[in-house]
Amino acid sequence: MYFGVDYHPEQWVYPYGGTSDKPESAWERDAQLMASAGINVVRIGEFTWGICEPEEGKCDFTWISRVMDILGRAGIKVVLATPTAAPPIWLTKKHPEILPIDEQGLTRHEGTRRAVCLNSEAYWTHSKRIVESMAKALGKHPQLIAWQIDNGIGGHFTEASFNEDTRRDWHGWLEAKFETVARMNELMGLRHWGQLVTSWNQVPMPMSAPTIHNPALVLNWCRFCSDTIVQFVKVQADILHELSPNCPVTTNLRPLLHRFDHFDLAEVIDFVSIESTGALKTKSAELACEIDMLRSLKKNGIRTPDGDSGFWVMEQKAGNVSWQDVNSLVRPGVLRMFTYQLVSRGATAVLFFRWRQPRIGTEKFHGAVLSHSARPDGRVFKEVSQLGDEMKLLSPAIKGTRVQAETCIIYSHDNDYVLQQPMQPNKYFSLREHIQLFYSAFHDRNIPVDFARPAEDLSRYKLVIAPSLHLLSGGEADRLKLYVQNGGTLVATFNTGLVDENGMAPDTGYPHDLTDLFGLEVVEFDQLPPGEENHLTFKGTFPTTHLHPARLWCDLIEPKDCQILATYAKDFYAGRPAMTMHTFGLGRAIYIGTQSHQHFYTDLLTWLRQMCNIHPLLKVPEHVEVSMRKKDDSNVYSF
Repeated sequence: MYFGVDYHPEQWVYPYGGTSDKPESAWERDAQLMASAGINVVRIGEFTWGICEPEEGKCDFTWISRVMDILGRAGIKVVLATPTAAPPIWLTKKHPEILPIDEQGLTRHEGTRRAVCLNSEAYWTHSKRIVESMAKALGKHPQLIAWQIDNGIGGHFTEASFNEDTRRDWHGWLEAKFETVARMNELMGLRHWGQLVTSWNQVPMPMSAPTIHNPALVLNWCRFCSDTIVQFVKVQADILHELSPNCPVTTNLRPLLHRFDHFDLAEVIDFVSIESTGALKTKSAELACEIDMLRSLKKNGIRTPDGDSGFWVMEQKAGNVSWQDVNSLVRPGVLRMFTYQLVSRGATAVLFFRWRQPRIGTEKFHGAVLSHSARPDGRVFKEVSQLGDEMKLLSPAIKGTRVQAETCIIYSHDNDYVLQQPMQPNKYFSLREHIQLFYSAFHDRNIPVDFARPAEDLSRYKLVIAPSLHLLSGGEADRLKLYVQNGGTLVATFNTGLVDENGMAPDTGYPHDLTDLFGLEVVEFDQLPPGEENHLTFKGTFPTTHLHPARLWCDLIEPKDCQILATYAKDFYAGRPAMTMHTFGLGRAIYIGTQSHQHFYTDLLTWLRQMCNIHPLLKVPEHVEVSMRKKDDSNVYSF
């Protein structure tokens, strides 16, 4: 197992480190301290473009090679990041068109990272050139085991820019997708408010306007921006695969933060790397949800440096961050606890961000393994060193193991794009919170969960949860039907199937293309403000430990041939179905027409477990989290 840190040796040369006669001597001591802490891998290079190429065409990677040599003598391998996240000042001066323009039409200026328009032709040209140069110079270094492409791509709200290069690519993307202007007008519904166009170059980018843009146009804009990011990563991956074929490629991702399709991006890299938010959140179930979501992005075709099938944690915060209103210390033992949570859920490598607090720049007071003084008796250094010793002992036991789940939660980025737009039926509804309610019920009963797109093969799962698939394509609906037809159990909820893949509402009833699957039709939906509740009355054997409220959203359901499991207790729809079940083929389709509190989802899972023959990993006291990694007949449990 790899255990490491994110290292920035460029920040530890004289006068910030070393001496005037030995300006790079700090690197030697860093390597020795890393080795003493059990560190066997570092990531370097992600913001070094302006150092490797201080003037156009004058590249020098020898200093990185020297760093890698020093690390090699200490027995430490290297993940090398391409430096495209921070273009040099000279590039923006020569090509100011690479600077991103925001939705207000204002230019975001140079002098920091991510100051780029991802559709800039000049930026792509120079990015490919620096990646090729770096790969040729360092791609065969014996310490190199993997490449990280860019860093935090899409961060700081740079997924979209509104430059002329973007406009060109946007119109080309639309033409490739819709083929004719007439078809685009029809499928986007541009007849609304009379915004029909007669040529591709008339289609606006959704910049700031007197009121909101057509939601179908915004949906396609999000898809376009996502495709741009995926293609930018793929271009770099192709270069690296050609010039450095023995080293797999990855990039670091955060869950539900940056607006691009992470499933699509996972297809163009060899293995997934994640950023852990353990230093920012303390709720184990929320962290576990994010870990499992990122773990699930790439289920097949995984190629990691160690040959395992897991994911890497490329940035596990080693301490407090530096950009919150109050940057509290990470308490003793917390790093160890959340590192074990990551490993237990499939991580095969953990790297701490960062190795040492820098003396310069915006992250001077960001938590790190070492403080400015690099004292080896520091609290965090000792905790990381303890973990290094423990990971050496643990590594043989988890080699070749992986997380296996019998349950799955459906998530779609397209659906999320739509739900993030304004003028939703209830602005207080949060898809993330809705997913967490289901996930926490599984987590608290120690039942492993995968995430999947609705178009994936779901046949491996005994139980699939589909929370609020507001946008659902016809093909995705067919996949869900096939899953149930063949014996699966599907649980879907309110706010499902209200629009198709083009953002168009159906005229055949809600949820569109699924009324036969659930044996019902949703004829209206009532929105409840926070603090106002209806209540559920249950029938049959459904277990209830509490009085369960109906919150935020109440579907008014017209049953066809479904079984009614619960009804509403009050208002003009008192007595009407709120929860139903329908036999479809060999399986069951359950529909929940409202959102409730956490106790409801716990009771729901108790009922579903019996129905689907799903068992917790182990019987343990409450509030004890259990995970399991499996290989053949061997199980490795973590508490």
